[in-house]
Amino acid sequence: MPSPQPSPARGRGSKAAWTRAALGALLAATFGLAQAYAIHDDAGQVTRFDTPPARIVSLLPSLTETVCALGACERLVGVDRYANWPPPVQRLPKVGGGLDPSVEAVVALRPDVVLMDSSARAAAARLRALGLKVVALQPRTLADLRRVTERLGELLRQPQAADALLRRIDAGVQAAAQSVPGAARGQRVYFEVDAAPHAAGRGTFIDELLTALGLVNIVDADMGPYPKINPEWVVRADPDLIMISRQGAFDLARRPGWAQMRALRQGHVCAFDAAQRDILVRPGPRMAEAAQLMADCAAHRPPAEK
Repeated sequence: MPSPQPSPARGRGSKAAWTRAALGALLAATFGLAQAYAIHDDAGQVTRFDTPPARIVSLLPSLTETVCALGACERLVGVDRYANWPPPVQRLPKVGGGLDPSVEAVVALRPDVVLMDSSARAAAARLRALGLKVVALQPRTLADLRRVTERLGELLRQPQAADALLRRIDAGVQAAAQSVPGAARGQRVYFEVDAAPHAAGRGTFIDELLTALGLVNIVDADMGPYPKINPEWVVRADPDLIMISRQGAFDLARRPGWAQMRALRQGHVCAFDAAQRDILVRPGPRMAEAAQLMADCAAHRPPAEK
């Protein structure tokens, strides 16, 4: 007598479970890493893994982009509400913000690991209390970017891919710097991060990119990394060049005193669209593109011109 056929629901569940198990086994076999390993994160936590994670939830766009740049996009099963690149992540379930994720939605995705910003301490504690593995990373500077990329390479067991990615970023930033004409170097720049307005201060990856291009950030070192700026202070500083989102640029001339600033009088304002702004404010694998956008701005070239 033939065996009864499994129900469609049981069949799908069995197939999904088999697929996850097979992927985990394949990852371990491919990299020869069946032995356990530990990841030290930026929150001081040590998380141990028996095999490379096959199901990843990422709650920070720059971490999501780096996972994909390391060739592991197919391991992502959920992302935060702001993740939008590369295009395949747009189809993934959104589980809230990086600081306020839906814990229930994250748990429902049964991740092998949750990636998040180390500043999201409360959310990380709740997820760990529910038995989930959390790796908290905080890319703020270019040195952080390097460390986080290497750490994700360790987590994914893709150290060579991480090294190759960092070499591409370094080469791209260097090429962008070389594309800035000598006459454009030394320009004093105001980089507005949002319309509060907050500016990119000293010691941030944005400031470090400006410096690498031979530009000067007008924000003083003692003002902090992303200070809220009094618009009158910018008028007094009178920068040579303004970098701002396209949305924020609409009302620049209406800000008291701004119409008389040299950057506005000379048309030296770079208004970046939403996609370009994402590249500029995310410390991830597209840093070379960010540097080139800044370089084109400094040289008063259209962004598409290389």
